[in-house]
Parts: sequence; C-alpha cells; structure tokens
Amino acid sequence: MTSIDYSGSRRRETGTPHLLPPLTPATAITLLLAGLVATGVWEIWARGVTPLLIGGPLEPAGLIKSSFGISSSFLAETIHIATGLIIYPLGYLFVAQPIARLLPVEFPWSLTGAGFGIGLWVFAMYVMAHLVAGFPAFLGFGDLAFASFFGHLLYGLAVAGIVALRRA
Repeated sequence: MTSIDYSGSRRRETGTPHLLPPLTPATAITLLLAGLVATGVWEIWARGVTPLLIGGPLEPAGLIKSSFGISSSFLAETIHIATGLIIYPLGYLFVAQPIARLLPVEFPWSLTGAGFGIGLWVFAMYVMAHLVAGFPAFLGFGDLAFASFFGHLLYGLAVAGIVALRRA
C-alpha cells in the first residue's frame, strides 16, 4: 500500500506518510522566523495602521488581561508576544498544515494561511473575547472586530508565507 508524502507544496506517492514536519533545527528556525515575521506584521497592522483607520490600536494585551484576570500589562504583553512568536506558528506547522494536507484537494499556501488566520480570529473574537472574557461575540462585529479580522488574516498569510519559503 502506498501513502502520500507532503514535502513542500508538491504531493508525491512514497512509502511513508509525512503529515507533520520533521523535528529538526531547520524546523525550529522556520518556526521562529515565521513567528517573528508574522508578529511583526501583526504589530505594524495593530498599532500602526489600525489607529489610522478606526482611531485606536488593537490591544490584544487588554483582551488577555480581561480573559485571565491579569493586572500586569507587562505580563499580558509578554503572553501576547510569546503566543505570536511560538504558539501560533506551532499551530500552523502541526495542526493547520497537516489538516490541509489531509484534504482531497491541494490548496496553495496562501489559502491555508488565510484559513489559519481566520481560525485565529474566530478563536480570539469568539472563544477568548466572548466565551472567556464575556464580551459580545466578535465584539458585536464593530470596527475593532473587522480590524482584528484583517490583522489575523495578515498574520496567517505571513506565517504560511515564511513556511512556504523555507519549505517546512
């Protein structure tokens, strides 16, 4: 019986399945580069572009403080940055990409990245903001929610783009 190896963006038949990336130094470097670039893109969008569009920045640390009852802004920012640098890129490499590889059609990295970013937005705006912090679902679909949508979309595309460039 043959199985499918999903190296890079091409699918080919081989003797063993490779849904997950190998646990190598190259994968770790890809993870960190993807997290660094994507978090940088998010921060430029959240604190640079969004205030010009809606009059104020996106404040993920504020959501973290509300969700977990944290009073320290430094701790909340640290959690936000660590999540963007490490946790979410891990989710892309070990959850989103493998799920995309199991689908019967091959999607380009940009669609996988966009789907990942939208999934992060749903997690932030529904799970964290609504279910955990008690705010209206998707913050009532106001300006902040839409700015957050585009920020998460850009983040997902940035992670996926770096991973595709490095073929992780």
